Amino acid sequence: MDNNTNEPGGFIIPSLPSPAPSNASTSSTASNLPHPRAHALRAGSAKEEAARRYVEGRLLHVSRRYTKKFQPHQESEEVHGYVSMGDVVKDLGDVVDVLWLSGTPSLQIPYLLNIALSVTTYLSAFPPSPATFQLLRKLDHAFSSLLKGEDSVTGEILPGFEGGRKAGMSKTDMVRCKSLVESTRVLIVDVMSKDPGPGNGYPDESGAETDSMSMSADDENEGHEMEVAKVYERTIVELEGLLDSGTGFGVTSS
Repeated sequence: MDNNTNEPGGFIIPSLPSPAPSNASTSSTASNLPHPRAHALRAGSAKEEAARRYVEGRLLHVSRRYTKKFQPHQESEEVHGYVSMGDVVKDLGDVVDVLWLSGTPSLQIPYLLNIALSVTTYLSAFPPSPATFQLLRKLDHAFSSLLKGEDSVTGEILPGFEGGRKAGMSKTDMVRCKSLVESTRVLIVDVMSKDPGPGNGYPDESGAETDSMSMSADDENEGHEMEVAKVYERTIVELEGLLDSGTGFGVTSS
């Protein structure tokens, strides 16, 4: 993705700003989410609408590429189907980054939930790929932060939450998020247990050095098992606390 792409309505996808040093190292270790803008985009503004159109356009592009995966390949076509989950992860990860940069909960919550839903569709259509965990870490960081109203790693108050948590997820959003989290955790166990085949980020066990490569494969599988166990771990903790207490940020009690 070109980070200097001009979109209609004056919205510019900027180069990622450099966060404060103390935040950069901690945040990048967790998920590589960029540091968001200082303030949320004003509701109904041209910039908010341009950001919305940009995100919808990129998600449509991802959907088209996924559909073309199942269609005959034609060299003359500008858009080609995905061949690996790693390609999907890159495109969706770019969209997640733009949403996080926007610092706008009214954009982040619905589109991130839609992305999480699409992941459950795309996962089973490709051989298992370790790259999947990169995207899931970003989504976990984003959801857990939006549930708290502050960055779940650095503790910074998120843009849009300066007046409290009312800008966050409603009870309906939380229930949907919980369902997506649970289904993804079940699905990732099944997907990652499948044979990845050659060229999908796993060691090739063919050739003379079978024993050493087998040991390497065992080590990598153990690492993947740890990653599987950590899928959406931060989000689960936040959801359990909020749903058990009956709290929904976007819903006020009468």
